[in-house]
Amino acid sequence: QVQLVESGGGLVQPGGSLRLSCVVSRKIFGIYPMAWYRQAPGKQRELVATISQGGYTNYADSVKGRFTISRDNDKNTAYLQMNNLKPEDTAVYYCNSDSGSGPLWNSWGQGTQVTVSS
Repeated sequence: QVQLVESGGGLVQPGGSLRLSCVVSRKIFGIYPMAWYRQAPGKQRELVATISQGGYTNYADSVKGRFTISRDNDKNTAYLQMNNLKPEDTAVYYCNSDSGSGPLWNSWGQGTQVTVSS
């Protein structure tokens, strides 16, 4: 069973930046497309960004131009660089593989809390 460990969240003021990391305990990490999701209180989990095996990226409209997803296959790690954060970005952030129609893996990590507030 795959294990996912997210980290890097915290409390930041509007306009600030954070870099999230997701370490995946899965061999041949590089063959999996990866994604970041987030879930705000009282809301459904939503897809934030995806990155293919070859590095092609895609973003939700709400984060385009502010967030950057990347990956380091040698470290089995996916990243989410978040700039110009807004209060509406407040959520628990999770990573998973991307099947194209939702998360691929049934297991989830504990997530990392991002709070944007002055």
